[in-house]
Amino acid sequence: MTHLARTAHAQLSALWLSCIGWTLTAMALGFIQWRVWVVSDKEVISSGLAWVGIWRACFDSHDLVTPGFLVMHCQYISLTEAFTPPEIVAGQVLMLLSLLVGLFGNAGGVYALRNTYFGMQKRSAARLAFFTAGALCMLAAVMSLVPLMWNLNSVITNQTIKFPPEFKMPPAPDSQHVGGGIGVGIVGAVLMIVSGIIFCTYRSPVRSLRRQVHLDSPVQSGTGSGGRDNAAFESHEHL
Repeated sequence: MTHLARTAHAQLSALWLSCIGWTLTAMALGFIQWRVWVVSDKEVISSGLAWVGIWRACFDSHDLVTPGFLVMHCQYISLTEAFTPPEIVAGQVLMLLSLLVGLFGNAGGVYALRNTYFGMQKRSAARLAFFTAGALCMLAAVMSLVPLMWNLNSVITNQTIKFPPEFKMPPAPDSQHVGGGIGVGIVGAVLMIVSGIIFCTYRSPVRSLRRQVHLDSPVQSGTGSGGRDNAAFESHEHL
């Protein structure tokens, strides 16, 4: 089964891409810089910038400081709050599901590569294992792309959020732009898609027909069937 391992080098690279993409997705999940609000009133928001993620809304302030932060005031965005926009709800749910599905996809890739390199799987089973890992990776990428693109569209169309008073956020920003969290998440999703495609395109090796015929044919000899007698040798024996 060692001939199977020689065909899985691309899938080994795909596993590395998938792990990097999954890590970037996890990083994007924790970033607060999904949407960056620019405000002119710096009485409370000292830096003039507020960051809206899918879990928290934060800004630097000289007056309001959240315990555990040096100069930052943060408020948790709950899934069940009435003000929470649907794109953030989708981000909280789908990004977590994407991490879970992507983890299974990476585990499936490790399993398929282990069995392929150590010759513990038949060709058809190896192909199925790689296809399953690839499908899971692409599903995870789609799950993360939905909230990422949705929030990206909200920034482009300058959608606002009606935060409650305790958030100390303005009713609307002067302007807003895309934060690093969305960019990191999109890169991670693209890497997961690429790795999934490579996993799914795995093909089992096809041995050469000429090599197979050579292995299956009997060794020809002078006395074997199909051989021809040497007339000169026979005449020499009669002398």
